[in-house]
Amino acid sequence: MKNHSPLRILIIEDHPDLAENIGDYLAAKGHIPDFAYNGIGGLHLALTEPFDAIILDVMLPGMDGLTLCRNLREKADKHTPILMLTARDTLPDKLAGFDAGTDDYLVKPFALEELEARLLALVKRHGPKTPNRLQVADLEVDLLTMSVKRAGRSIELNRACLKLLIKLMKAFPAVVSRPELEQELWGDLPPDSDALRSHLYTLRRKIDKPFSKPLLQTVHGMGYKLGSTDDLSP
Repeated sequence: MKNHSPLRILIIEDHPDLAENIGDYLAAKGHIPDFAYNGIGGLHLALTEPFDAIILDVMLPGMDGLTLCRNLREKADKHTPILMLTARDTLPDKLAGFDAGTDDYLVKPFALEELEARLLALVKRHGPKTPNRLQVADLEVDLLTMSVKRAGRSIELNRACLKLLIKLMKAFPAVVSRPELEQELWGDLPPDSDALRSHLYTLRRKIDKPFSKPLLQTVHGMGYKLGSTDDLSP
């Protein structure tokens, strides 16, 4: 087999022995495995950590693999390659997986050599891509034109607010600390005054005030984040 760069792979599998077996094999091949043993923990890691590929079991406690996959694709607009594992080999089962957004299917039992080969093919096929559009709930930023819209309505932002918004959208749903936001705007030389607070106030007034549900949230003692409108009360 040709040489390849090591992959960081998230294994979401509720059977510890199988997860460990897969992880040991991939680690021996030079890859970096990480683990989640239920759907909710797997979704959190998939959203907050940069993985090259995800191995996803269909039957999981907390949240099944199909729901997890659909949440990643439709709600979070996350396009990390997913290889779905299942004991079900019927066509309707496979179609359900593809409909949820998986990229490939592997039926249990399987050969670990084939698992790695499919992962390498998935990552190669996807390649390093930079999305041209960021979206959180009904808020969108076009990175080519640097235009901002919410609920189809155009929003004019100054350069500082636009940089803050892009930083927060790329980090979604994670919290971004004040020092990280200051670094984004001013590098290693932030101003003495509380200019960041002023820019965030302006950003909040632009993207939240005209709309019924706020997106920009202050996480006291930690920083700021964008929240999906699905998680907020009317």
